[in-house]
Amino acid sequence: MVNQTYTADVLVVGGGTGGTAAAIQAARRGAKTILVSEFPWLGGMLTSAGVSVPDGNELEAFQTGLWGAFLQELRQRQPGGLDNSWVSFFSYDPRIGAEIFAGWVQELSNLQWISGQVPIEVFRQGDLITGVRFANFAVTAKIILDATELGDLLALAEIPYRWGWELQSEWGEPSAPVIFNSLTQKYPVQAPTYVVIMQDFGEAIAPEIPAASNYNPSQFTGAWDGYGAETFLNYGRLPGGLFMMNWPICGNDYGEGVGRLIESDVSRGEFIQESRRHSQNFAHFIQKQLGRRYGLAEKVFPHTPTAFALHPYYRESRRLVGLTTVREQDILPITGGRVASIFNDAIALQPFSQRRRYANGHSTAGVCKAIAVGNYANDHHYPGIQFPLQPKSIRWGGRWTGTPFTIPYSCLIPATTDGFLVCEKNISVSHIANGATRLQPVVMNIGQAAGMAAAICVELNCQPRDLPVRTLQTALLEDNRSKALIIPLFNLPPNHSDWRHCQLYYLDNPQAYPVNGDCPCPSENDCSDSAFDKAFIQESNCFTGIFYRLEQQEYRFTVTAPAAYQGQNWQLVTLRSHIDEQLRAYPHEQLVTLWGRQNQFGNWLLVENLDEG
Repeated sequence: MVNQTYTADVLVVGGGTGGTAAAIQAARRGAKTILVSEFPWLGGMLTSAGVSVPDGNELEAFQTGLWGAFLQELRQRQPGGLDNSWVSFFSYDPRIGAEIFAGWVQELSNLQWISGQVPIEVFRQGDLITGVRFANFAVTAKIILDATELGDLLALAEIPYRWGWELQSEWGEPSAPVIFNSLTQKYPVQAPTYVVIMQDFGEAIAPEIPAASNYNPSQFTGAWDGYGAETFLNYGRLPGGLFMMNWPICGNDYGEGVGRLIESDVSRGEFIQESRRHSQNFAHFIQKQLGRRYGLAEKVFPHTPTAFALHPYYRESRRLVGLTTVREQDILPITGGRVASIFNDAIALQPFSQRRRYANGHSTAGVCKAIAVGNYANDHHYPGIQFPLQPKSIRWGGRWTGTPFTIPYSCLIPATTDGFLVCEKNISVSHIANGATRLQPVVMNIGQAAGMAAAICVELNCQPRDLPVRTLQTALLEDNRSKALIIPLFNLPPNHSDWRHCQLYYLDNPQAYPVNGDCPCPSENDCSDSAFDKAFIQESNCFTGIFYRLEQQEYRFTVTAPAAYQGQNWQLVTLRSHIDEQLRAYPHEQLVTLWGRQNQFGNWLLVENLDEG
């Protein structure tokens, strides 16, 4: 029974990565916003799902918007820094991430956060979504955003969505299957993982981890073969002797009957319990193999048992049928280049009856519709199965990274429904392309764009499909607190004096977007910022040593000073474009002085500044 009805400009349902960003951005823009979350922590994948070693958008030039602001807060708050694991440049205690998001929300008087609630019913008037009912209250709003982990509002509102694979015949995606097969039947979507945090108890003896039902050690045998136990544990190492267990090789990915997630509340609950027991058995196996030095972490998450995340890490959900569908071709690099096209005119692929009107009826051909950037490699998880995908990685900064791509605004908009946007893994994307669009940073970017769009729609009294995309792009580029990247350029960090100019130039001239992703810089500007460099140097250590070029984009460094590090060998990596350029040009076996931060678990030195003199 509905006891109270709230009214808002913007309602965000779901407090995950995208929803949290959307609510914060909408409120910062001035919209009266209500955020309703299922869990007591905000942030989803970044916090409550326990994946506090995020992948993607790690390069300095891609650390913009709320994603960049989140990283800045982490650097200030995380004792010991973020250089703790070898799978990510940013590993942190999830409790600190949750504190950051809660603080951002609490500072906004026009943002009301209600936790512990899930949607039960969606109100609509014809093609217009008008509100959502929860257990004992309802919310009506001008714009409603589905930020649930599994696209639950799509189902409740009967908005068309996809679940499962598309064949190659649908869009010509090179990695899509030609026919449905045993893989597509067993795993209609990627397998989730129920993250468990383990702890190094050192000299003490950790409490025994009991096996859960259906324990079968053969499921985990060989989990760290080829890595070694120490390297395996350091994959997701966190500060304070903690380890995030999110391991795909004979690990705790779980996909048995994954279709149950959208069948009913009961079947979803059964799947979630099974996946958690599977992770408990994995932790039990680790302890049995590696000893009682390792046990379940204590007092991490705000429930019992405290070592297990609040919910599974969902890699895929229901996916909207939108005005545009992002396909594999849209995330792959241009032939001969290292970036994807920013045109993304896939709207032409939608049936005309589904497109209705868009952008006030004006043609969108040749217009850059991008509103968010991602760069992660396409990565799919099916337990026990290696699924081949078209490569989209390059060596950059002394290591592998993904090639960048953009997300168009039109994939957030339902084909035939108004008053509604999506802002999580539920965007209009193919099953294949979801492997790259699902990562934390790009979902956070999508959420920020969706929140900004919702607030501007309220200001202009228009529907999302009628909002001119350029208005949204300009607002994101010029946001006074967290300006967000629209055009991916490797060599222009957001503090660069030419950043805004180049962003606007390529929005106006998308045909000129360079296939190598580098903006031609004025000769008097070396794409670095002296004040920014000084800040980095203050956080880094100074080393002198011999530079070795092993192969293209593979560098080693032997320390000669200071004496405490003499003789140590490190891989050199960087996230900064002008340092990447210097490393590519630096002579083999030359003496160099540099400033950087060591990551002993990744065995690399992250170079922040380089003195070629």
